[in-house]
Amino acid sequence: MITVVAAAIVDPRPVPRVLAAQRGYPAALAGRWELPGGKVEPGEDDVAALIRECREELGVTIDVGDRLGADLPAVDPSMSLRVWWARIASGEPRPREHAELRWLAADELDDVDWLPADRPLVVPLRAGLVDWRR
Repeated sequence: MITVVAAAIVDPRPVPRVLAAQRGYPAALAGRWELPGGKVEPGEDDVAALIRECREELGVTIDVGDRLGADLPAVDPSMSLRVWWARIASGEPRPREHAELRWLAADELDDVDWLPADRPLVVPLRAGLVDWRR
Protein backbone atom coordinates (compact mmCIF):
# COMPACT_ATOMS: atom_id res chain seq x y z
CA MET A 1 0.00 0.00 0.00
CA ILE A 2 1.34 3.44 -0.96
CA THR A 3 0.95 6.15 1.67
CA VAL A 4 -0.07 9.67 0.67
CA VAL A 5 0.36 12.42 3.27
CA ALA A 6 -1.45 15.74 3.37
CA ALA A 7 -1.30 18.87 5.50
CA ALA A 8 -4.24 20.78 6.93
CA ILE A 9 -2.22 24.01 7.07
CA VAL A 10 -3.94 26.53 9.33
CA ASP A 11 -3.54 30.30 9.37
CA PRO A 12 -5.14 31.39 12.65
CA ARG A 13 -5.65 35.09 11.81
CA PRO A 14 -7.96 36.91 11.52
CA VAL A 15 -10.12 33.78 11.79
CA PRO A 16 -8.74 30.23 11.49
CA ARG A 17 -8.49 29.16 7.85
CA VAL A 18 -7.11 26.07 6.15
CA LEU A 19 -5.16 26.07 2.88
CA ALA A 20 -6.79 24.24 -0.04
CA ALA A 21 -5.07 23.54 -3.35
CA GLN A 22 -6.78 23.19 -6.73
CA ARG A 23 -5.49 20.42 -8.99
CA GLY A 24 -4.35 21.47 -12.45
CA TYR A 25 -3.71 17.91 -13.65
CA PRO A 26 -4.35 15.13 -14.52
CA ALA A 27 -7.39 16.00 -16.58
CA ALA A 28 -9.70 13.72 -14.56
CA LEU A 29 -8.86 15.65 -11.35
CA ALA A 30 -8.25 19.15 -12.74
CA GLY A 31 -10.32 21.84 -11.06
CA ARG A 32 -10.98 19.79 -7.90
CA TRP A 33 -9.58 20.72 -4.50
CA GLU A 34 -7.36 18.90 -2.02
CA LEU A 35 -5.12 19.46 0.95
CA PRO A 36 -1.49 19.82 -0.18
CA GLY A 37 0.82 16.83 0.12
CA GLY A 38 1.97 13.78 -1.79
CA LYS A 39 3.43 10.30 -1.76
CA VAL A 40 5.83 9.02 0.87
CA GLU A 41 9.04 7.91 -0.84
CA PRO A 42 10.75 4.60 0.06
CA GLY A 43 12.80 4.98 3.25
CA GLU A 44 11.07 8.27 4.16
CA ASP A 45 8.85 8.67 7.22
CA ASP A 46 5.44 10.31 6.92
CA VAL A 47 6.31 13.62 8.58
CA ALA A 48 9.54 14.05 6.57
CA ALA A 49 7.54 13.38 3.38
CA LEU A 50 4.92 15.94 4.37
CA ILE A 51 7.55 18.61 5.04
CA ARG A 52 9.27 17.81 1.72
CA GLU A 53 6.02 17.86 -0.26
CA CYS A 54 4.96 21.25 1.17
CA ARG A 55 8.39 22.69 0.38
CA GLU A 56 8.21 21.35 -3.21
CA GLU A 57 4.52 22.14 -3.90
CA LEU A 58 4.12 25.40 -1.98
CA GLY A 59 7.60 26.76 -1.26
CA VAL A 60 6.98 26.78 2.51
CA THR A 61 8.42 25.12 5.57
CA ILE A 62 5.79 23.74 7.90
CA ASP A 63 5.60 22.74 11.54
CA VAL A 64 3.64 19.49 11.73
CA GLY A 65 1.14 18.97 14.54
CA ASP A 66 -1.27 16.17 15.44
CA ARG A 67 -2.80 13.65 13.07
CA LEU A 68 -6.26 14.53 11.78
CA GLY A 69 -8.24 11.29 12.06
CA ALA A 70 -7.45 7.81 10.79
CA ASP A 71 -6.16 6.66 7.41
CA LEU A 72 -8.56 7.30 4.52
CA PRO A 73 -8.76 5.69 1.08
CA ALA A 74 -7.02 7.87 -1.51
CA VAL A 75 -8.10 8.51 -5.12
CA ASP A 76 -6.21 5.36 -6.22
CA PRO A 77 -7.38 2.26 -4.31
CA SER A 78 -3.74 1.14 -3.85
CA MET A 79 -3.08 4.25 -1.73
CA SER A 80 -4.08 5.42 1.74
CA LEU A 81 -4.27 9.06 2.86
CA ARG A 82 -2.89 10.34 6.19
CA VAL A 83 -3.50 13.94 7.23
CA TRP A 84 -1.81 16.15 9.83
CA TRP A 85 -2.56 19.61 11.19
CA ALA A 86 0.26 22.04 10.35
CA ARG A 87 1.30 25.68 10.44
CA ILE A 88 3.65 27.60 8.17
CA ALA A 89 7.01 28.11 9.87
CA SER A 90 8.50 30.13 7.00
CA GLY A 91 7.66 31.21 3.49
CA GLU A 92 4.53 32.35 1.67
CA PRO A 93 2.56 29.59 -0.09
CA ARG A 94 2.67 29.71 -3.88
CA PRO A 95 0.92 27.29 -6.27
CA ARG A 96 4.01 25.65 -7.79
CA GLU A 97 2.18 22.45 -8.76
CA HIS A 98 -1.45 23.52 -8.42
CA ALA A 99 -3.73 25.77 -10.46
CA GLU A 100 -4.71 27.87 -7.44
CA LEU A 101 -4.49 28.07 -3.65
CA ARG A 102 -7.25 29.31 -1.40
CA TRP A 103 -7.59 29.90 2.35
CA LEU A 104 -10.95 28.59 3.59
CA ALA A 105 -12.65 29.41 6.89
CA ALA A 106 -14.90 26.81 8.55
CA ASP A 107 -18.01 28.22 6.86
CA GLU A 108 -16.33 28.17 3.40
CA LEU A 109 -15.27 24.51 3.29
CA ASP A 110 -18.31 23.55 1.20
CA ASP A 111 -17.55 26.30 -1.35
CA VAL A 112 -15.04 24.17 -3.27
CA ASP A 113 -15.34 20.85 -5.14
CA TRP A 114 -13.14 18.55 -3.02
CA LEU A 115 -11.56 15.40 -4.41
CA PRO A 116 -13.41 12.29 -3.21
CA ALA A 117 -10.48 11.35 -0.94
CA ASP A 118 -10.54 14.77 0.75
CA ARG A 119 -14.33 15.17 1.01
CA PRO A 120 -14.56 13.11 4.28
CA LEU A 121 -12.16 15.63 5.86
CA VAL A 122 -14.60 18.55 5.63
CA VAL A 123 -16.44 17.75 8.88
CA PRO A 124 -13.30 17.23 11.04
CA LEU A 125 -11.64 20.26 9.39
CA ARG A 126 -14.67 22.41 10.23
CA ALA A 127 -14.68 21.18 13.84
CA GLY A 128 -10.94 21.76 14.15
CA LEU A 129 -11.14 25.30 12.77
CA VAL A 130 -14.02 26.15 15.12
CA ASP A 131 -12.05 24.78 18.10
CA TRP A 132 -9.00 26.76 16.94
CA ARG A 133 -10.84 30.00 17.75
CA ARG A 134 -11.10 29.10 21.43
